Amino acid sequence: MNDVEETVFDDEFEPTDAEGLEQGSKGKIKDLQGKIKALEKEKSEYLTGWQRARADYANLQKAHEEDKKRLKELFAGNILSDFIPTIDSFQMAMSNKEAWEKVDTNWRTGVEYIYNQLLSALETHGLTMFGEVGETFDPARYEAVSEEEADDESKDHRIAKVIQKGFMLGDAVIRPARVVVWKSK
Repeated sequence: MNDVEETVFDDEFEPTDAEGLEQGSKGKIKDLQGKIKALEKEKSEYLTGWQRARADYANLQKAHEEDKKRLKELFAGNILSDFIPTIDSFQMAMSNKEAWEKVDTNWRTGVEYIYNQLLSALETHGLTMFGEVGETFDPARYEAVSEEEADDESKDHRIAKVIQKGFMLGDAVIRPARVVVWKSK
């Protein structure tokens, strides 16, 4: 015979005991539900914390890369700006047309080649020269050393003469161009 079928109930079993068991089970269920809610809350807090930490790490990596890029640009800017006086010397030597024309043609061609090679190398690294006669005067890029009266209204606030070329590294002005600016009467 099966043991389950032979279950015998004591005569002392009372419905109040069943209610007590039911109340105990309900209490245990409530306790377990409370623990589940607490664990779910804890899990949610851990997940949120982990997501924040992951986002913070991604932001830190981006900031680190940007800092490296800025440092590299600053370093390049400092090195490239050291070449500006050399370019100025080349330009001063070649600007004296009378003396420049007296120099041996082969030597002059070689010096011009070296000058253009230097400019090309610096441009490869982002250093550009600016400042041409006729451009509109921009105080962020140019330093006006003097003004000349313009007889034509269209020349107003335009560059009349370039004293010294300016240099930019990317969008940043390394050295403003020194210029004479037209001013209308």
